[in-house]
Amino acid sequence: MSRRKKSKAVPVVLIITVLAAALAVGCFLVKPLITDPIRKASAADLKKRQDQVNQENVQIMADYSAAITELQNQKAVAPSNPAWPEHKSEGLDVIDLSNYPLENQTASTMTRADLMAGGMLLLNEWHSRPADFDDSKVTSVGKYLGGNTKVQVSDYNVSLFPVASDALMQAIEAARAEGLEHYLVSEGYRSWETQNAYFQKRMEKLSSRYSGEALIAATKKEVNYPGTSEFNSGLSFTLRLYEKGNAETGNAKYSTTEQAKWMNRNCWKYGLVFRFPQSGWPLPETQDKSFKTGVSVQLNLYRYVGKGNAAVMHFYDFCMEEYIEFLQEHPHIAVFEDGVLKYEIYRQYVGDAPSFNVQLTRSCRTYSSSLDNMGAVITVFEY
Repeated sequence: MSRRKKSKAVPVVLIITVLAAALAVGCFLVKPLITDPIRKASAADLKKRQDQVNQENVQIMADYSAAITELQNQKAVAPSNPAWPEHKSEGLDVIDLSNYPLENQTASTMTRADLMAGGMLLLNEWHSRPADFDDSKVTSVGKYLGGNTKVQVSDYNVSLFPVASDALMQAIEAARAEGLEHYLVSEGYRSWETQNAYFQKRMEKLSSRYSGEALIAATKKEVNYPGTSEFNSGLSFTLRLYEKGNAETGNAKYSTTEQAKWMNRNCWKYGLVFRFPQSGWPLPETQDKSFKTGVSVQLNLYRYVGKGNAAVMHFYDFCMEEYIEFLQEHPHIAVFEDGVLKYEIYRQYVGDAPSFNVQLTRSCRTYSSSLDNMGAVITVFEY
């Protein structure tokens, strides 16, 4: 009896085992049928969500860029301080901010050597070149510009500070775009020794007619005393015309040519000014400034002062002497062009200290500072 009961249990175990195996196989076969659609649906949903997030990110970045652009435009079109005086919406305009401090202020320690060649160092009969003037960075115009054929020089000894060479090249390129060519830089920087040699030579020629103080005074009318000449600045140069094989171009009186007329009316846009204006010269509308400059000799001489300073000098028809006097009375001004803030100019007295803290604003795009040889630093903030 016991053996029969045991033998009857075998089929039951086998049946259970077969059923379990079949169920396992069924689950294995049926699982993909269930999970694959779910997985595919999840992947599709995930991709859809990722695409949506990407689109949202693109829109966020576009909105951010638009906001930044709008903010920059607002800063450019109007001053950050709404209390500033109103300005014209067309053309150049200069407003006086002398009663307003620089906004978003900071400061930087600078030295006299840093600022000596910034552009506004005044040299004339009454303001001699400082004893600590450093001409080590004065460079041959031809070599500095790498033989640029747009800027001709009488020889490789014609030298300037690089900022003046850069401005000169920009002006000549602009003239060339108007079809005006053949400018030649005939003279640039003179050392103190070279200027002294010129002065002594001229004084010797006049010695038969004058003597003593009268001789020096007569010589000064024709040749600047050493250290008081614009040629001693490294920022001034003379122009004439030259075309190889065409003597007519070179023989023309420079101030009467179309090239000279264009340069005299447009050089301010590139940070250059005609240094010694006289009545009706170099242009018919030119006002006499010889009583300020101390120079009555006709020289086709241009001086680098920087774009912001040149813009104000052009606006008011100032020579350098008049402009610095204006800044003494109005030490903080702003320049607008077609309603857009272009420059903010700040004059700060520093004396003759070897180094000093120059007041700056963080609001500007860039800036440049220069000694004016009258105890102050003139800083131009560009927007």
